[in-house]
Amino acid sequence: MLKSLAVKPSVCSALVRYSLRPCIVAAHSSARLYSSNSQNGGLNFFNRSNLPANTIIKFVPQQEAWIVERMGKFRKVLQPGLSILMPFLDKIQYVQSLKEVALEVPSQSTITSDNVTLDMDGVLYYRVVDPYKASYGVEDAQYAIVQLAQTTMRSEIGQMSLDLCLRERTTLNSHITVAINEAAQDWGIRVLRYEIRDIRPPVNVVSSMNQVVEKDRQKRAVILESEGRSQSEINISQAHKTTEVLKSEGEMRKRINWAKGASEAVNLQAVADAQAITTIAKAISDTPGGKDAVSLHIAEKYIESFGNLAKETNTLILPANLDNFSQFIAAGMGIYQNLDNKQLAKTVLSSGKKPIITATATRHISK
Repeated sequence: MLKSLAVKPSVCSALVRYSLRPCIVAAHSSARLYSSNSQNGGLNFFNRSNLPANTIIKFVPQQEAWIVERMGKFRKVLQPGLSILMPFLDKIQYVQSLKEVALEVPSQSTITSDNVTLDMDGVLYYRVVDPYKASYGVEDAQYAIVQLAQTTMRSEIGQMSLDLCLRERTTLNSHITVAINEAAQDWGIRVLRYEIRDIRPPVNVVSSMNQVVEKDRQKRAVILESEGRSQSEINISQAHKTTEVLKSEGEMRKRINWAKGASEAVNLQAVADAQAITTIAKAISDTPGGKDAVSLHIAEKYIESFGNLAKETNTLILPANLDNFSQFIAAGMGIYQNLDNKQLAKTVLSSGKKPIITATATRHISK
């Protein structure tokens, strides 16, 4: 009985190869499907006619999700790794890729709010976030996304002017992305970003835009040139102003210094005169016969002054008794009698510089 149940090694190896054959076939089938899908433009959704067969033991690749139906009804979503299916009952109905996909949006004609026709195309980046909704929520997700992107872009462009479209491309991309995501919530797809690739206005519009740009550049050049001239004139005026201010300050400083010097000179001269007067007055009072000598000196200067006045062509008013020389001398001596020592010293000091006829002398002469 036990001998009859014994199995030869060759028979065991054959049984193992036969049991593993479905797994090997499934792995090769998955590799062929993935490579053929990548060669056909890298589409995210596998062809329904090339779906993996149910070989009981299946290996789901990374970043893929397989939708399994049992007897025509959704059963589960196979995640990456090893999965075991029921033969004849389970069927792999959809294969979804969870990678980010770049989808080209064909060029289309759009009309701006200022009635300018534009040809625009773009690139859409999306990812499947819910394999169940992506399989049962829409028949052809790629086609639906492309159509939705085109209609959304046409609607957004219709609300903007040409200048705004060219200037606010980033804002336009974000608006299109938000609008597509709001409409594709039930499809299990999330649009990551949308990029406008080309904006092609009509030829006449491009020519007008070039003319506007050229005129604007010329205007900026003229403005910059005028601003340069204005700034140059301002700088020259400021330089002249600074020069005049510095000159006036220098002249003012010069006059102040001169006035200070003159004042100092007058003060020094006054001090010197005062010291000289004091010295002469002291000498007159302390020297015997000093007053008589000074009286004689004053009389001599008195006569000398009249002699100097007579040399010049001047009109003079003289006393009537000038012909009496003795009285003239007595008048000169009388001046001395009315002076004290300091006044006398001052008179002597002044007579040494230039001829002086004081008001006191005139009064004595008139007498």
